Amino acid sequence: MSANATFTEPWTGTLTQLEWPSNPRLLLLALINIPLISIVLNVLWQLLPRDKSQPPLVWHWIPFLGSAPAYGRDPIAFFRDCREKYGNVFTFILLGRRVTVTLGPQGNDFVLGGKHTQLAAEPVYGPLTTPIFGKDVVYDCPNEKLMEQKKFVKVSLTIDKFRAYVGMIDDEVKDYLNTDPSFKVYQMDDINEWGTFPVLKAFSEITILSASRTLQGREIRESLTKEYAQVYSDLDHGFTPLHWMIPGLPLPSYRRRDAAHTKMSSFYQSILRKRRENPSENQEEDVMNSLMKQRYRDGKQLPDHEIAHILIALLMAGQHTSSSSLAWAVLHVAARADIQEALYKEQVQHFGTPDGGLRDFGYDEIRDLNILDAVVRETLRLHPPIHSIMRKANVDIPVPATLGTPSEDSVFVVPKGDIVLASPLISQVDPGVWDNSESWEPTRWYDEKGVAAKANKEYNEGEKIDFGFGLVSKGTVSPYLPFGAGRHRCIGEQFAYLQISTVISSLVRRMEFRYEGTFPAPDYSSMMVQPVPCQIHYRRRRFE
Repeated sequence: MSANATFTEPWTGTLTQLEWPSNPRLLLLALINIPLISIVLNVLWQLLPRDKSQPPLVWHWIPFLGSAPAYGRDPIAFFRDCREKYGNVFTFILLGRRVTVTLGPQGNDFVLGGKHTQLAAEPVYGPLTTPIFGKDVVYDCPNEKLMEQKKFVKVSLTIDKFRAYVGMIDDEVKDYLNTDPSFKVYQMDDINEWGTFPVLKAFSEITILSASRTLQGREIRESLTKEYAQVYSDLDHGFTPLHWMIPGLPLPSYRRRDAAHTKMSSFYQSILRKRRENPSENQEEDVMNSLMKQRYRDGKQLPDHEIAHILIALLMAGQHTSSSSLAWAVLHVAARADIQEALYKEQVQHFGTPDGGLRDFGYDEIRDLNILDAVVRETLRLHPPIHSIMRKANVDIPVPATLGTPSEDSVFVVPKGDIVLASPLISQVDPGVWDNSESWEPTRWYDEKGVAAKANKEYNEGEKIDFGFGLVSKGTVSPYLPFGAGRHRCIGEQFAYLQISTVISSLVRRMEFRYEGTFPAPDYSSMMVQPVPCQIHYRRRRFE
């Protein structure tokens, strides 16, 4: 008897003895009724008496799916609607997972200021970031190791480094404008002709090119060919809710993401090998060279694969936040002629030359541009790159009574295993805190005693804590948290701010912008909140 017969015959006999519905209508009724029955059971389950210590559950019809459609379509509208019905603390079902939301500054503090032993980021974000960044870094290692890795990277994020970076970023912008086909009209040197450029593509590429030149060095920047642009794109397409919620699907985007990571990791490791073999050939003190010198507390050097994966993480994470912020900022500037003109006049005032031109600017000077500062901060207030920040509860965690309570003499308890979510964006557009909260209005930052200035001070000048990578303002109680807060506060925030400011300055002094039509809506289809794809009109600047 063949092996095939041994395994197939028992199944064949069983299947032939099963009584299948002879009437197709019965089969159709079964297919219809099973989902209906599951919905009815789900409704009945929600009507049963519940543990009063648990936060209220958002009503949903379809089991497992829960509130995923409403959350995925527009998370901010979803949070606001739930807040009105249930208060600042509530739980919703997201593809079978319980997600407990805590809103407002206190809610942000509860999640972002919590102990990492109780509220952990690794189990939430590891399945998304590990295939992109790689093994043994960021969320694929113990939190203590991550804090050391952040400290290693921070060595290259000093003011002295920033002073050198400004000119590099400006050069990258100039080169991009002079070579990219989208700016053909600019290259014609015609101040009367208007052209258009794709917002997301342009700022994604400018961000990658300028970040690679500054943080990763000339050698790596010169290797970023069109081929590697596609590799970054394939990695970038791994940052979606689908890749986060359902890891490991046998889909083309997953395979392309994994192939791109392998290629990028090999690329960085090949450069590392060359540098170790020929230490005298590369004298540039970039992040790679810095990481090669670092050691963990136990005295071990970073292995090459970890250095490569940190470099991938540094470039990919920074690319997302900065490119998104740049896209929003320039869109708003293009839609507000008054702010655009004020930005240009600020450039003329600080950097104008007797012949009517504009001289180069430096790091210390760019920090004195108050209108530019207001534009960047207001953009980050209205459009922070991430709308939801999540942690997993490792233990049952009581919710502070001031945040939400089921009654006067009891408190809510977040059960072990829940995902806990904070949304700083809800605080940053809260009409109870900000006047005209939904409007992009940089002038609110001019008032040194206003709400914006106070919120920024709370964020940057509050209680200082060293989580293992140097002193940082905890900042969790501020209604303005553009770069997160607590131990996972973005270590690259100062570089991102510098990069965004420098690119805007470089563009405004060279071009005028105009946006026509309805202002683009947010696109929530990726993990970063970007505008839907759109075009901006531009023309070469008339120097006065």
